[in-house]
Amino acid sequence: MTSRPVPSGPHRGDARRKILDAAFSVIRAKGYSAATVDDLCAAAGVTKGAFFHHFESKEALGVAAADHWSEVTGALFAAAPYHKLADPLARVLGYVDFRKALLSGAVADFTCLVGTMVQEVYDSHPAIRAAAERSIVDHASHVALDIDAAMKTRGMKPEWTAESLALHTQAVLQGAFILAKATGGAAVAEAMVDHLKRYVTMLFGRDAARERTAA
Repeated sequence: MTSRPVPSGPHRGDARRKILDAAFSVIRAKGYSAATVDDLCAAAGVTKGAFFHHFESKEALGVAAADHWSEVTGALFAAAPYHKLADPLARVLGYVDFRKALLSGAVADFTCLVGTMVQEVYDSHPAIRAAAERSIVDHASHVALDIDAAMKTRGMKPEWTAESLALHTQAVLQGAFILAKATGGAAVAEAMVDHLKRYVTMLFGRDAARERTAA
């Protein structure tokens, strides 16, 4: 998922949207468990009464925030420039470059909301875990479309699938976010994304060559 979503400006008085947008920054900075309802209300500029009018519990907010994250980041990626590239492999590599370009600012600014939450609550809050799964897997499915197209244009029928490679990109990115949190900066995450690009480039070069030889 994206590292730097841009909240879609709530209308005046739209307390629910304000709380959801506030959840992006508060939870990524403090974690789901440490982020209190009071923290979320303060960041959103709403009352606790308004919070519980829209969300019956903090867990309900977590689920809604994951879905809102998917909507906002989905729009960001849909508008990304790599989609204009003609070669599907160039689009896949352009996606990786786009992910690297988002790694700027404070760690909480570029890390993943759903990844942050699911690391904490995958066992204790199954509804949030399921929402995080939906978010990550759906995002990966869009990446898989270009991977599949790149495989077909190169006549590749490898032992791996487009879906598995797309999920691998997400595993690398989520791991990169963890390392960024551990080190307090983006440098290590940028290095991991560089390795991911090298891996994808080599994978397509090796397996495409193997298919040509077999033919």
